[in-house]
Amino acid sequence: MPNSPSAIKRLKQSQKRRLHNRITKKLIKTYGKRAIAAVVAKEFEKGESDLRLTISKIDKAGVRRVLHPNTAARRKSKLSRDFTAAVVKARASA
Repeated sequence: MPNSPSAIKRLKQSQKRRLHNRITKKLIKTYGKRAIAAVVAKEFEKGESDLRLTISKIDKAGVRRVLHPNTAARRKSKLSRDFTAAVVKARASA
């Protein structure tokens, strides 16, 4: 445990930041899964809006350094690829 007042304050700050970062990362994953699930359920408009929301959250996390900017770019790319593949598959089965 920290002994000095400044170390105690730093511990509190890091715990608060860690919680905020974990929540942000979890939201990104949840919205991404929701976008893909909407397309699989053939709700293309809802899937498109969820995709846009997810990409904006990933961008914001990259700017705020919750995610490394390259990680944010990679996740956006992968999400777009998966989304497009799901759309193609859903429309082919219709």
